[in-house]
Amino acid sequence: MGPSGGAQAAGLGSAASSAGWLSEREIAWSEPLDPGIRWRYRRSRSLLRQRLAGLLGLAVEALPLHSPPGEAPRLWGDHGFLSLSHSGSGLLLAWSPWPIGVDLEDGRRPLAAASLLRRFFPPDEQRQLGGLGDEALRQAVLRSWVHKEAAIKWRRRQLATELRFWRFDHISGALLHTAEDLRPECLGAKAGPWLWAAVGRGVSLLAERGARQD
Repeated sequence: MGPSGGAQAAGLGSAASSAGWLSEREIAWSEPLDPGIRWRYRRSRSLLRQRLAGLLGLAVEALPLHSPPGEAPRLWGDHGFLSLSHSGSGLLLAWSPWPIGVDLEDGRRPLAAASLLRRFFPPDEQRQLGGLGDEALRQAVLRSWVHKEAAIKWRRRQLATELRFWRFDHISGALLHTAEDLRPECLGAKAGPWLWAAVGRGVSLLAERGARQD
């Protein structure tokens, strides 16, 4: 995260363990959650508060963050836009002056690539990936998936209703929303075992600066 937008990847174990970084409402929201989910929620919001407070020059407790479990985090007022994504022990946080979406996946994740391709990918993209072997297809489907999920978060829409409208070009790396002819900026890369993507105005700047990884 930076003054003109950016992203940071971190292990959830690196976040402060104290709930003192959290608001009283966040602590209350987390109490009914299953223990593992509660731990992840508290760690991710603690890390988010720490990093954002420094970025925006605010005290941690004064940060106008609204982030209930299961909802996309938001900043009240004119403090910009947020997105976060979990995958196992990994966490990707992004802030921008403009709407942004990010997604993070373990690049080693097993998946039924051929089935996902047939069910959820548009015909043009299916043809583009035709003939790939099992491992190459798994990697291509996962790369496409993180870009599309980031785009859906950028739009603040639901995966179930939006996924079928997005097409990822595996040659140019471009995204297209086929129903509304949207072509947002997007960027994706690998960081260690992780595969990540970001969508929204200005994300191409991340390629110049590099995403910070802790």
